[in-house]
Amino acid sequence: MNSHEIDYRIYGEEMQYVEIELDPEEGVIAEAGSFMMMDDGIKMETIFGDGSQKDTGFFGKILGAGKRILTGENLFMTAFYNNLTGKRSVSFASPYPGKIIPIDLTEYNGKFICQKDAFLCAAKGVSIGIEFSKKLGRGLFGGEGFIMQKLEGDGMAFVHAGGTTARKILALGETLRVDTGCLIGFTQDVDYDIEFIGGIKNTVFGGEGLFYAKLQGPGVVYIQSLPFSRLAGRVIASLPRGGNSKGEGSILGGLGNILDGDNRF
Repeated sequence: MNSHEIDYRIYGEEMQYVEIELDPEEGVIAEAGSFMMMDDGIKMETIFGDGSQKDTGFFGKILGAGKRILTGENLFMTAFYNNLTGKRSVSFASPYPGKIIPIDLTEYNGKFICQKDAFLCAAKGVSIGIEFSKKLGRGLFGGEGFIMQKLEGDGMAFVHAGGTTARKILALGETLRVDTGCLIGFTQDVDYDIEFIGGIKNTVFGGEGLFYAKLQGPGVVYIQSLPFSRLAGRVIASLPRGGNSKGEGSILGGLGNILDGDNRF
């Protein structure tokens, strides 16, 4: 194997974290900001790109970092190594309520395509690159633009999804339509395109957006029930306007402010 062979365990239900067990000289890479805790003896190193290629030189590292800029990610990633004898553990937490999904790349012919912000961490040696869309409609209206992330290699990778997740196995020619924001990722054999919902009432009053993601098998598709964009939209919509949060939307809102000792209207 080119990737390090790591062991792992996922803890929790709605706010999960994954604990990676590292043998001596094994390592794991992660998105900046996902680190939770680690045992004594783990060495942390900030690297350009994903560090999957050895001896690429300065320009190779710049190219790897440039790919991450295109996907909207940080220039740097963080690598954690076990430099001591004996097993050591390092843990990474999910950024918001949802599930951590383990992806064994050997089961998917060495490649998995996912949303740009789905990747959490992976065994050292896994490449985190970019996947360009060759279809105009998918690029313009797919929610993720022309660029998605691709995870390549022969090791374990972990992606995060919001809410509850579903794993769909599509047979040859079988089609699944998904809200573009609810799509986590899919295997490389899945044909992915964007389909217009159609119909004046659906378009104007449907409230579900103008496009579906259309996925055709064979292959595996992962779906999330609560994409972060939807969660953020609900939070923003519920924020108080004008700094007044008491009695929002209530007939007795003003009276409630007075009773609470707040006379500002």
